[in-house]
Amino acid sequence: MGIFINRTLNMKRIKAIGFDMDYTIVRYNTEAFEKFTHGAVLKKLVSEKKYPEEILKLDFDFKRVIQGLVIDKKKGNLLKVSRFGKVKSSYHGLHPIDFKEQQKMYGNGVIDLSDQHIQSLDTNFSVSNGVLYSQLIELKKKGLPFPDFETLADDVKEILDLCHSDGTLKNEVRNNISTYIIQDPEVVSLLERYKRYGKKLLVITNSDFTYTKLLLDYTINPFLQEHTDWSELFEITVTLASKPRFFTVKMPFLSIDPSSGLMKNSEGKITKGIYQGGYAGRLQKDLGLEGDEILYLGDHIYGDVVSIKKTFNWRTALVLDPLADEIDAIKKSASIQAEIDKQMSIKESLEHRLNEIDIRKNELHEDVSKEELNALFTEIDKVNSVISELLEQHKKYFNPYWGEMMRAGLEESRFADQVEKYACIYMTKVGDLISYSPRTYFRPFRRTLPHEL
Repeated sequence: MGIFINRTLNMKRIKAIGFDMDYTIVRYNTEAFEKFTHGAVLKKLVSEKKYPEEILKLDFDFKRVIQGLVIDKKKGNLLKVSRFGKVKSSYHGLHPIDFKEQQKMYGNGVIDLSDQHIQSLDTNFSVSNGVLYSQLIELKKKGLPFPDFETLADDVKEILDLCHSDGTLKNEVRNNISTYIIQDPEVVSLLERYKRYGKKLLVITNSDFTYTKLLLDYTINPFLQEHTDWSELFEITVTLASKPRFFTVKMPFLSIDPSSGLMKNSEGKITKGIYQGGYAGRLQKDLGLEGDEILYLGDHIYGDVVSIKKTFNWRTALVLDPLADEIDAIKKSASIQAEIDKQMSIKESLEHRLNEIDIRKNELHEDVSKEELNALFTEIDKVNSVISELLEQHKKYFNPYWGEMMRAGLEESRFADQVEKYACIYMTKVGDLISYSPRTYFRPFRRTLPHEL
C-alpha cells in the first residue's frame, strides 16, 4: 500500500519520529483480539454488574461494527455520520432503522461529538464495544431486564476499560502472543533505516512498561540487523503516557530501570532512556526541537492526532489498519462504480430535459404533450432501476452492515473528515513507509473543487 497525503510533509525537516505502540508499530490480529475482548466483557458484566447469564451465549460478529461509528446513548442507536454531522445510516440493536423513522429521529440535525450522550468508536479497540452494545440493545428490546440505553453504554465502556486495566486482556496476549500479535519485519527494517538517517526515534504509549517490553521484545528484537535490542533503537520510550493527557497536562516523568522495572523521579533534562508518564511540552523542549520537526504516528484519531494538533505543532500520521480491505474492495468494485457514474450522468441529462420542459410549460406557456413527459419519466424509471441494481452489487464488496468506512453515501464520512483535518499523511500500516526514502517530500494531489469540474 502507498502513503496517502493530506498536507505537504518534508521528511528532510523531520528530526524526531514518535510512534504509538498498539496498532502502530505493533500490529494486532484485530478480529481474534476483539473476539476475546467481547467474551471477557460479557463475563465481567455478569460478575461485576450482575447482568443475566443469558448474555454469555452471545456470539461475536466482527463485521457488525466498523471504525468511525458513534453511539447515541440516549436513543440506544449506532450511527454512521457524514462529514457534516448528518446521520446517514443507523441501527437500533441488530436491525437497521427505516429511513423515514431515522428522519423523524434526526432529521436535519447535526450530531455533536462533544455531546456527552455521543460516544465515538474510533479505534480498532472499540469494535467489540459497538458489537456488544448492539447485541444488548437487541436483548433489551426482547424484554431482558437491562438498564436504560445510556447506563447500558456506560456499563459496557466501564467494563471494557476494566478489562484493559486489570490485566485480563494483557495476560491473554502474554499467554498466547502469536495468536494476537503480528510480527512485521518491514517495521524493524524501517526503524533501522530511520536510525541510519539520523532520525531520533520515540515510543509514546499508554501501555505499561511490562506490556510494552513484552510486545517490543516479540515484534522487534528477532528482526534487528544493526542493533541487539529495541531499547537501542529508541531515544526515548514513554510508557503509561495517558494520552491525550500527555499532550495537555504537565505531569512529571518517572525514570524506569529496564532491568528491574523500578521507577524513580526524573530530575533535570529528559535524556535517552525509558520513562513513565510525563508531558509532551517538556519532551519537545528537552529534545531541543521545534514542534514541526517532530512527526508522530498513531492509530487513535483523538488520543494520538487531534490532541497534538490542538496543543502542539507536531506533524501527524495516522495508521488505519481497516483501510487495507477498503482499498482492495474499491479496486474490485471499480468497474461497477464506473457504470454507476455513467448511469447517473444519463439520469442527470434526462432530468435536465425534464426541467427544460417545465420551463417551457410554466414560464413560456407552451403546450407540452403528455406523451413527451411520460416518455421521459419512463426513461428515468428505467435508469433508476439500473442504478439500484448496480448499487446492490457495489455494496457486496464492502461491510454488509455499514458499507464503506470513509464514505457516508455520496459524502465523506465523519471519520474520513477527521482523518483529513488532523492527519498530515495516513497509511494502512507503518511498514508502508518502507517504500519511501526518509527524505521524501510528501505532496498532496491538487484537489478538484466542485466549481472546477
